[in-house]
Amino acid sequence: MKKGILLLLIALAFGSFISCKENKKEMTETAQKPNVLLICVDDLRPELKSFGASYISSSNIDQLAQNGVSFQKHFVNAPSCGPSRYTLLTGKYGPAGNNALFLRANELAKGTEKIDPSMPEWFKAYGYTTVSVGKVSHHPGGRGGENWNDSSIVEMPNAWDKHLMPVSEWEHPRGAMHGLANGETRIKSSEMDVYQTTEGDDTIYPDGAIANEAVAQLGALSMNDKKPFFLAVGIIRPHLPFGAPKSYFDQYEGVELPPIPHPQKPEGRTTWHGSGEFKQYNRWGNDPNEDKSFAEEVRRHYAAAISYADAQVGKILAELARTGADKNTIVVLWGDHGWHLGEHAIWGKHSLFEESLHSPMIISYPGMDQKDTKTDAMVETLDIFPTLCDLTGVEIPKFAQGESLKNILNNPTKKGHPAIAYYKDVSTIRTATHRLTLHKDGFVELYDHTTKDRETKNVADKHPELVEKLKQELQNKLQQG
Repeated sequence: MKKGILLLLIALAFGSFISCKENKKEMTETAQKPNVLLICVDDLRPELKSFGASYISSSNIDQLAQNGVSFQKHFVNAPSCGPSRYTLLTGKYGPAGNNALFLRANELAKGTEKIDPSMPEWFKAYGYTTVSVGKVSHHPGGRGGENWNDSSIVEMPNAWDKHLMPVSEWEHPRGAMHGLANGETRIKSSEMDVYQTTEGDDTIYPDGAIANEAVAQLGALSMNDKKPFFLAVGIIRPHLPFGAPKSYFDQYEGVELPPIPHPQKPEGRTTWHGSGEFKQYNRWGNDPNEDKSFAEEVRRHYAAAISYADAQVGKILAELARTGADKNTIVVLWGDHGWHLGEHAIWGKHSLFEESLHSPMIISYPGMDQKDTKTDAMVETLDIFPTLCDLTGVEIPKFAQGESLKNILNNPTKKGHPAIAYYKDVSTIRTATHRLTLHKDGFVELYDHTTKDRETKNVADKHPELVEKLKQELQNKLQQG
């Protein structure tokens, strides 16, 4: 009897040992999955030293580029915050308005049709802790309501374990989104200066608080060795109004900025617009298209805002290294779209010209073979979701409409693929040689990027066969959505 009990106890103990060993193995395998750090920067055109702008001070982002692959020809899928972030966060083409993710949330709430999971939701299902800080979806903090802080109206249901937006003295996320120094919020646009520089440290503008919260979250997440993390951080600058501490503006004293290329308003029908977002602010009666000295000031303040944003990126990357999590973390830096600084006589985004759609993207991860490499492979924002899945060993969802860039990361000389974008009732396709823009009524713009004219001369009437070929390719792509 005693012998039987002893054998039973030994068997139970052995079974428990095996079970614990298996559980420990399972947890270890989960912990060994790479973390993801996604840094989103608002209104960031590829005006960085690592992207050829030698006059810009962007040392932290440039250091990231030295540790990874910088995609010199990355194009977003929409020239506006909301729909561009929709494609990033869902891996699918979607509505063209800034409320794209809220529309998706409404459909989820109805429960009448199947809605594919978002990227953070997908990673959460594979054992990741998902956290967002700052402006990751269209509203900083990911909530709706009058001041964007109503927790009953969530922009991305089921996506984040935490979705955080430190507002500091700006009172609420809406106030911080367009905040200037020391708590100034946008009440009446015409009474808020289009640019500003003020003495003080980084916390006198909202991104200082966002970076500090991101650092705190990294510290906490890196201590959990049982679950990998997916941390997304959204930096607001250089979004309008262009505000940054004076120390960043001073970096551009005496710096010569290059001439604005093709600054004339285009002839004929295009997606040109009157720069309404920019002109709503107080400009002291100045028009940068007519006043060269004012245009220069605008550009310098945009540059200062980039350097300020770069400093916040630096704090986040420094904390990643301090915790040691950098040894097992994939880092993606992504600009949500471009921004005209006088090209085509536009000051802003919202066109389907190159300047609105071209933004920087950098991917870095431990052990990658191709560090400090620039690639001219053409890629689009839609590719980020499947790429992160491929790099982490997470299943690539069948609904993702982009392509994994892992092969380009391994061989940056590969060519990539055409990039699609849309805004309102107009869509465009960018190939290695041309851009075709198709209006709803059938009107076509075709630009030849192999010539010096580029996007200043519509050559559609000279290339009818190419027009038809690209129209078909564009329409086929968009029908996937």
